[in-house]
Amino acid sequence: MKCFSVCPHDCPDACALEVEITDNVVKRIYGSKDHPFTQGVICNKTAHYKEVIYSDKRVLYPYKRVGEKGTNDFKRISWDEAIETIVSKWHGILKDYSSDAILPYSYAGTEGVLNNASMDRRFFNKLGAAKLMRTICSAAGSKGFELAYGKALGTNPINTVDSKLIVFWGVNALVTNLHQAVFAQKARQNGAKIVSIDVEKNETAQFADEFYHINPASDGILALGIANIIINENLYDSEFIENNTYGFDSFKELVKKYTPHIVCKQTGISEKQLNKLSIEYANTHPSFIRIGNGLQHHLNGGFNTWAISLLPALVGAWKFKAGGAIKSNSGYFPINRNLLERPDLLLSKPKTVNMVELGKALSDKENPIKSIYVYNSNPLVVAPNHNLVKRGFQREDLFVVVHERLWTDTTMYADIVLPATTFLEHEDLYTSYWHNAIAFAQRAIEPLGESKPNIEVFSMLALAFGFKESCFKDNAYDLASQALDNDYFKSNNITLNRLLREKFIVLESIDYPYKNLAYTKSGKIQFKNKEAIDLTGKDLPECTNFSTSYPFVLITPPNKYFLNSTFAHIEHLRKKAQAPYVKINPIDAAQYGVKDNDDVEVFNEQGSCILKAVVCEDVKEGVLVAKGLYWADDYINKQPINTLTSDKTSDIGGGAVFFSTGVELKKL
Repeated sequence: MKCFSVCPHDCPDACALEVEITDNVVKRIYGSKDHPFTQGVICNKTAHYKEVIYSDKRVLYPYKRVGEKGTNDFKRISWDEAIETIVSKWHGILKDYSSDAILPYSYAGTEGVLNNASMDRRFFNKLGAAKLMRTICSAAGSKGFELAYGKALGTNPINTVDSKLIVFWGVNALVTNLHQAVFAQKARQNGAKIVSIDVEKNETAQFADEFYHINPASDGILALGIANIIINENLYDSEFIENNTYGFDSFKELVKKYTPHIVCKQTGISEKQLNKLSIEYANTHPSFIRIGNGLQHHLNGGFNTWAISLLPALVGAWKFKAGGAIKSNSGYFPINRNLLERPDLLLSKPKTVNMVELGKALSDKENPIKSIYVYNSNPLVVAPNHNLVKRGFQREDLFVVVHERLWTDTTMYADIVLPATTFLEHEDLYTSYWHNAIAFAQRAIEPLGESKPNIEVFSMLALAFGFKESCFKDNAYDLASQALDNDYFKSNNITLNRLLREKFIVLESIDYPYKNLAYTKSGKIQFKNKEAIDLTGKDLPECTNFSTSYPFVLITPPNKYFLNSTFAHIEHLRKKAQAPYVKINPIDAAQYGVKDNDDVEVFNEQGSCILKAVVCEDVKEGVLVAKGLYWADDYINKQPINTLTSDKTSDIGGGAVFFSTGVELKKL
């Protein structure tokens, strides 16, 4: 038997899949050839997903902790006992504390619309639990792009096969956006040039025709330097700017400060390189920029993105179907969040917790968190300032519930562990934050053991709490219909029944999203935005670098064999990924007496991490690159890389600043 499904992971490609099944057992997973974006190609990780389903680390039944936290000492219990225990503990907290002493913690362990954010939001709204700011990945860059355009909507990626200049900026597309690289290769076969701008000579830098190796966090400065040259050389599109933008004269004054000499000193590229890149970008049409997540994970990440996102407006790239930029295309999908999440059920004003600052929240004694419910996330690996987070989870007075597919670093500190389904064991609605196809996937196999999807578990909790609203009885099909209940989907005949028949639907293409209209209040693309004054005190994307008192800046980009912490338990992928390592420039290595494969300690005031040294030219002097995210046991000293990363937040959006981490190095 063959079933249709969609990869649920936190990846823009949202690949359409074909799944071969025999006797309720998954035999093979491969890409759908009929899907216009997947085109039969999927990554090595998803192709091996059955090793997640049938892993010996799979959680198949509810468990209750009987030993000390962190010792993996659990006893199997029934679902009835698990729900009764949770409800009893929470009733006690509600009696002795406010309802926002209970914290939900989730992110994008699944990007399925329904199991990501529907019944869970309803339940926690009704309960009055603390509100979680889900900012750990894209918040800074999304806000930066929205300051320019008002909405997460850019170029239709399928049109980029006709681009003539493709710039991968702060994105290792071969690892994190594979199909955009596939489209870029097709464009190159049609005469396009591919450029990579990054802090590491990674897979995409090697794939590109030209690579610009810049210093960490200098992306916005580079963008303003490019703008300086384009304006000085009178290569900007004055007609497009006049008709479609706001604040250009002020922006023009701003970029005068970003002279080639200053920009090259800050970015680390030569004036010859800067001039070549700027002139080429201005004169090549259509040009397209894929703005990555990497550059936003700095203290200046939001303004970095705002500055870069204005370059297509400067040269009029939006006039072309294959021109412009993509930061995120989630704006293609007007999901009815009010019906899905029911914010009207929230009758109080609970406190808000930024997920980046989880360790701080769990350490707050004045407004204590007394229980945390973790789902769709593995915070003991992915959250910054690991040791502070770990100390929080070790609290005996913190009641921890973890709903998971696998025994992870986080389940070790749980009081109750609940078994979660994989995406092939439940139904869900799928969109993308890159392409414009929407899909509904039915369960391909029956759930293993006693595993249950998020939707069902939160319905059970609502019933146990005695919540009377009928919305807590909705199933996945009800929720999907509600998600599609708006004028846009109705007018385009996009219904659940149609999705069940056709599997996926490509939404109406928006070929020229900013030709005549931006989604800002002014209806113009904003070179200048007064809203930014409330955020930073500045109304222009003035970019500065960050400094650290440590000799090295640590960058922790994705590992091509993992996706965040997912897949890191699969043995053959871990072998391909090798032991956790850190890339060191040869000059730095010589100074510290480090050779290939030496054990080195990377450390700062938060802790230390022991890694294998890889000495290479892939990184600049003063920069270390350690790819993640391995689980703690894979490290020599059992300290994961996020032991070192800061829980400070970005300039705008409250985003994580993983890459603005200062560290010291020593050979062991």
